Amino acid sequence: MSDHEYPESSLVEHLIELRARLVRAIIGLLVVLLLLLPFSRTIYTWLAEPLISQLPNGQTMIATNPAGAFFAPLKLTFFVAVFVAVPWLLYQLWSFVAPGLYAREKRLAVPLLVSSVLLFYLGCAFAYFLVLPAVFHFLTTFRPEVIAITPDANAYLDFVLAIFFAFGSSFELPVAMVILVLLGWVTPQQFKDSRGYAVVGIFIVAAVLTPPDVVSQLLLAIPMCVLYELGIHAARWLVPSSVVKPAG
Repeated sequence: MSDHEYPESSLVEHLIELRARLVRAIIGLLVVLLLLLPFSRTIYTWLAEPLISQLPNGQTMIATNPAGAFFAPLKLTFFVAVFVAVPWLLYQLWSFVAPGLYAREKRLAVPLLVSSVLLFYLGCAFAYFLVLPAVFHFLTTFRPEVIAITPDANAYLDFVLAIFFAFGSSFELPVAMVILVLLGWVTPQQFKDSRGYAVVGIFIVAAVLTPPDVVSQLLLAIPMCVLYELGIHAARWLVPSSVVKPAG
């Protein structure tokens, strides 16, 4: 029996199921948030380490907004809770849509979903452990001596979150390439033949997404070039030759 051959459910039943999944997702997120709240100051201190380590001894951040010192750690804790709860949130989404998929669609969707989560985590880890220390070292080393760096807590948080999102989403490149091949819009060979254009495009994207310094641009562009090659090989491996013909 096909996965699609099941008794039709009414719209109301689907809405009830959707509501149940949303409630479970929100409850899971709230549980993670409540568990992390007691550590909000520690989490912010950990996030600030790449910059604080580059500042003169004894120098810390400031809060130009009186409430900034209070809300910045809370804001960060919420984003960390979402970050940690992503597998649970995606599981709820998957549980809702999976009954309507064919067996083959499920077999392809599961590795793509898992890979996308792992690649996003990898991109964020790469940004924290390699990119941020290199960027802040570059910025603090080449600043004029008459300029003192007194970073604002909220501005720093917004900057770091933007970096995490840029690197996390950029590391999704192989998954996006496989999806395009699965849809029949492109073939792995076309990706290979367009490598030169892709490299130029990657450097343009890196220049747009990163701060205006060559260090962060190179640290995003080079991994993306590697991931582009990985995407070509992943598409060849995961997608049967019978479905790699471009549409049209």
